[in-house]
Amino acid sequence: MAKKETEQPEDKQENISGKSPIGRDDKANEENETADASEVIAKFETLVKEQNEKYVRLYAEFDNFRRRTLKEKADLIKYGGEEIILSILPVLDDMERALAHHKEAKDHKPLQEGLDLISQKLRTILTAKGVQPMEPKGEVFDPELHDAITNIPATSDEMKGKVAEVVEKGYLLNGKVIRHAKVVVAN
Repeated sequence: MAKKETEQPEDKQENISGKSPIGRDDKANEENETADASEVIAKFETLVKEQNEKYVRLYAEFDNFRRRTLKEKADLIKYGGEEIILSILPVLDDMERALAHHKEAKDHKPLQEGLDLISQKLRTILTAKGVQPMEPKGEVFDPELHDAITNIPATSDEMKGKVAEVVEKGYLLNGKVIRHAKVVVAN
């Protein structure tokens, strides 16, 4: 048993002449290894070229995406109000027709009714777009919602610190203040 452990297998033994058991000499092995290394290097060069081409294509796609996104953002900023303007234009047309008839009209009651209808149409459009008017009269003054123009003496103790008069209405757009109400506060 000890004899078998010290013996080497035939395929790992070398001959005294320098040849391996299958008949190749060391020089042939070196040439074969060099050829194999050349093939491996060529494969790696091909792989590097392919990866580089993929990288360049991916970079170009990303650059195109970035440019397109910037253009879309610029267009959104430039034309973002288009929808609201298109919905308000019919109101402007109605106002122009009312003003044209006002010059010819002798009775002002139909003109007043027409202006009321136009005003209601405009309010309906703005409400549909999420615009809500603030009705702060009698409410406690809130600097987040109101701009105090002036103070007046309070007529009663319960009116102190409350909005006594609205000079200019404020508006909310989907719950966000887009214009503060200009108010007179009772002190």
